[in-house]
This record gives sequence, C-alpha cells and structure tokens, in this order.
Amino acid sequence: MADPFRSERLIYRAPDQEGDVDFFHSMETDPIAFQMANTSIKKPQSKDDAKKFLKIVAEETLLGVVICLPAHDAQSKPIPIGVVNLDQAKPEDAHHRHADIGVNIVKPYQNQGYGSEAIRWALNWAFKAAGLHRVGIAAFSYNEGAIRLYERLGFKREGVVREYFWHDGRWWDDVQFGMLASEWDQRNA
Repeated sequence: MADPFRSERLIYRAPDQEGDVDFFHSMETDPIAFQMANTSIKKPQSKDDAKKFLKIVAEETLLGVVICLPAHDAQSKPIPIGVVNLDQAKPEDAHHRHADIGVNIVKPYQNQGYGSEAIRWALNWAFKAAGLHRVGIAAFSYNEGAIRLYERLGFKREGVVREYFWHDGRWWDDVQFGMLASEWDQRNA
C-alpha cells in the first residue's frame, strides 16, 4: 500500500507549532507571494503573524500540511517548501461536504510543478479520504499564472466577485473555481 502522505516528489506532514514558526514566517515575509495569496493590507509580517497563521493551518482547517521535499540522506530532515490546506466548513454546514483549498510554495521552489503536485494530492485526499463533494479555489484577477494553473488542473471557472479587494491603487476581482468529486474521478479514470 502506498504512503498516503506522499506524492511523486513530495512528502506531506503535520505542521509543528513550535518548529515551523521560522518557515511560516519566511512564507509570510515574501511580499510578492503574500500579495498573491492574501487580501490583508500590505504590512511587514511579524513572527506573531506567522504563529497565528500556523495555528490556523494546524488547528482550524480540515487538512493543513507542510509540503516537503524528501531528505537527501538518512541524517537530514525533509525540506519544507510550502503549505496546502483545505478550509473546514462551519459545523452547521458540514453536511454540504465542501471545502476551499489554499496553497503557498516558497519562492525558490515555485515554477517547478510542486504547487500542481500538491494541489492534485490535496484534491485526491479531499475526495477519496474525506469524502468531499466539492472543492473550491480562488485567484486574484492579477494572478494570471494561478488562473491558468487551476484551469489546467481541471477546475471549472464558476464566477467572479467583481472589484473584491483593493491592491496597488485599484480594485481587483476574485476569480472563483470549483471541482466536483465526479469531475476528479473522470479526470483520474
């Protein structure tokens, strides 16, 4: 039986609320990556901000894992390169079996297919392990790379929340995508 917390090139592990603070802080302090994934006002991110994000990923999501490259040898540890999470529905909405996915890959590891691989792994987990019916994902309209990626992965564009947030002196849309379990099954038949 295959390890359920591995994909072709990656390992997925639980966040460590003590040991992962510096890694989460490194993700939060990359201003470009922060703007691609976060609607919060741009400001320098502190270690306390990173701890809050880490706590949310570790405790308040249906699935929250650190994405790692395997260790180079028996003496080293896996190398964290990002985070993927499925936001948990409120308890009163759990019967709808829906979650939203988020992914963040640190800059040195971007554009190497790791984000795609992690999203595919999380989708498989969502539909096969958690029994979800639908998974959503969103991209800011200026993040054209994410929009192309989500469409390439099989997400269907479901709508646009117009002028959703203010960024760099203008309003930007939030582009909404979704995938159903049946669509995942069909793509992976």
